[in-house]
Amino acid sequence: MGNKENIMKKIKSALISVSDKSNLKPLLKILNKNRIRLISSGGTFKTIKKLKFDCEEVSNFTGFNEILDGRVKTLHPKIHAGILNKRNNKSHLKDIKKNNFENIDLVIVNFYPFEKTLEKTKNHNKILENIDIGGPSLIRAAAKNYNDVTVITSSNNYNDLIEQLKKYSGSTTLEFRKKMSQLAFAETAYYDSVIASYFNKISNINFPAKKISHYNLLERLRYGENPHQKAAIYSQDKTHRINKIHGKSLSYNNYNDIFSALTISKSFPKNVGVVILKHATPCGVSVIKHNLMSYRAALACDPISAFGGIVSCNFKITKNIAIELKKIFFEIVIANGFDKNALKILKQKKNLRLIDASNFSLSESIKINSFDNTFLVQQDDNQIFSKDNFKIVSKKKPDKSQFDDLIFAFSVCRYVKSNAIVLASNRSTIGIGSGQPSRLDSCEIAIDKMRKFINPKNEIVAASDAFFPFVDGVEKLIQSGVSAIIQPSGSVRDKDIIKFANATDTVLVFSKTRHFRH
Repeated sequence: MGNKENIMKKIKSALISVSDKSNLKPLLKILNKNRIRLISSGGTFKTIKKLKFDCEEVSNFTGFNEILDGRVKTLHPKIHAGILNKRNNKSHLKDIKKNNFENIDLVIVNFYPFEKTLEKTKNHNKILENIDIGGPSLIRAAAKNYNDVTVITSSNNYNDLIEQLKKYSGSTTLEFRKKMSQLAFAETAYYDSVIASYFNKISNINFPAKKISHYNLLERLRYGENPHQKAAIYSQDKTHRINKIHGKSLSYNNYNDIFSALTISKSFPKNVGVVILKHATPCGVSVIKHNLMSYRAALACDPISAFGGIVSCNFKITKNIAIELKKIFFEIVIANGFDKNALKILKQKKNLRLIDASNFSLSESIKINSFDNTFLVQQDDNQIFSKDNFKIVSKKKPDKSQFDDLIFAFSVCRYVKSNAIVLASNRSTIGIGSGQPSRLDSCEIAIDKMRKFINPKNEIVAASDAFFPFVDGVEKLIQSGVSAIIQPSGSVRDKDIIKFANATDTVLVFSKTRHFRH
């Protein structure tokens, strides 16, 4: 970067081809002021002319008309040589002179809106036509030759370019060109990854030989799981699908809890259910149809752990529920909207985060667990249970209410860290034991929670996220008042468990699938 000549590059000609034609006028004004020659094609050419700026059409510049319905227009040696030649390379200069080519110093391009096309149509042919070929080729060429060429891929950077041209009399700095080059390569990589993901999806390939992902930065967070860790949140969406409408900014841990809560609450039937969660682990869940009763039942399961936790309501919060919520210290309240009176009450707590998740729904997705330069990928565990997923193996059969409670308990159990035990009654959890190396310990924790906070009046059922390897865990549950148990099969002692259930007149149901959450 020895002298000013090497650092600064005067722009004399610009190629502009953009799908997003917003905010062009201020940019065209500064380009015109600096007597920069404009070259363009198609809709962009028409827009520039409509805005009353001089512009040369690409076909006139190359001396070659567009062909193949516009598929080939900028893919021409005169254009790419004009971008790619090294201005201080004698061999390149010789080739440019010999072919009577001209330099192109500025490339302003953004792509056909492939992602928007995916949102609008499932027509494969229309989608194919919105795969940009010329645009990425121009950008990659300009980005590669950033030493001599400036590349702009987003209208978000127009003001930055305008400032450069004003400050340096129609020139740009090497530092600026390098920064724009980095953004350009990120843009082409992102664009190609969206296309690759689309083809994987229509080909039903979940685990391709090369895993390419595309994510947008939504927010840089204050810090990560702990204050010394840096953190950010990314999404394949351009914006959040959840909307914070009140309270402090969200932290890494807040987002982790929100995702865990929504994973559970959005698995419930429409407009039913409450989850209270702490440190990504449920401490109370209810799907009673009466919303206020559902909240009270979820809170009753473990009111001490609920303190400082988060609540996710799979319904719109009204005044009477807001009054109850205000009595407890919660970090976050999530709901499918809030009515005016509820907002007025809850906003009295200045730091309470209120999240509107009415536009959020669980989608088919994969889970990623990363370590060092490696990551594990798996399909999400989002199976919807019905009675067909289970087999009654005891002599005593569950009645309808009991079976519904068993399926509810098992549904919650899969969201509890393994080893997991969930006690339930009347479609509500009454004791949760989680994250213990010993399944017996998890049983004891769940039973202790129930005895501490609940005096169940209805039958108690229990769910385990895996088989009981010995009779001791089942025995402990039955001694605590459990009348029905649901668990996956698979132990070499399954017959012993069934025999013990029959001897104690206990309902025993086996799940056909296992649902660990580590």
